[in-house]
Amino acid sequence: MPFDPVRYATYFLAMANHGTESYGPGRIEPLEAAKVTKAITWVSVSVALVLMAAKLMAFMITGSISLLASFADSALDFVASVMAFFAVRYASEPADEEHRFGHGKAESFASLFQAVLVAISAALVAREAVDRLLHPQPIVQGNIALAVMLMSIILTLGLVWLQGRAIKKSGSLVVTGDQAHYKADLFANLSVMVGIALATFGNFGIADALVGLGISVWLFFTAWEVAKAGINQMMDRELPNTERELICDITLAVEGVYSIHELRTRASGSYVHMQFHVDLEPNQTLAAAHKIVVEIERKLLETWPAADILIHPDPKGEAEPHGTDHFRREGGKR
Repeated sequence: MPFDPVRYATYFLAMANHGTESYGPGRIEPLEAAKVTKAITWVSVSVALVLMAAKLMAFMITGSISLLASFADSALDFVASVMAFFAVRYASEPADEEHRFGHGKAESFASLFQAVLVAISAALVAREAVDRLLHPQPIVQGNIALAVMLMSIILTLGLVWLQGRAIKKSGSLVVTGDQAHYKADLFANLSVMVGIALATFGNFGIADALVGLGISVWLFFTAWEVAKAGINQMMDRELPNTERELICDITLAVEGVYSIHELRTRASGSYVHMQFHVDLEPNQTLAAAHKIVVEIERKLLETWPAADILIHPDPKGEAEPHGTDHFRREGGKR
């Protein structure tokens, strides 16, 4: 899809004016989720490019090590944003013959890639900060550096706000990872401003390097948080307990359902997959049981439009032991 700045600006203005309900994975129609994530990744790439160029120019003028650290972070943010740009587009592709469960896990891979980039950025910043501590250098044109960092904070605040609204609508993991970078940037940029100000106006020369070192620690922490979210989804971690409880409540509210058991859930990008057993009246017809199952699916899809649902009906009190829980208890014997 070609980039249309007027269309995307209009879209985000409308989203800002009308508010955004909070959603998790699977809580929004796939086409709408794709629209949201594609739009916000355009903005993310554009902001990262502007910040990277501005910080590089400011560093070349001032020689500030903390500004160099911030530039390195923005450069990797740009790469991560480009990765997110392509990942959300691939993840939004519908299921095909080779990927029956869709392509949502592309977001998980992208988030891990983002985490690696953030960790590399942290290592580079730490190295430069230690070198500057050992070999202090004065900062020139500190006012220019401060002006660039102020501009960076304003742009980053706007981007984080828009990303937050996009995440609420789409539940996108890769946009969440991208936002984590820029949230870290906000703290980092404020720290850089403090370090530059102390070094320029407070005659505290090593403040600039100390701030750069602090930024590197923060970036390592951010990398771990982003990686953990991606690993959880790749390892098919269960949905939060609040989501699982809601699935149970919706299912049990359907007339004819006695109980629900062996509930298993997982997320894949903006999609969710859920499967479970339900106890039904044993003497009813197959057609009647099927009607109840379809009604359960309809109710669940009202809350999770992007859900893949598999329901196994059991005759209440007459089903022989079966299912994954039973085989686990029996030591894996089938």
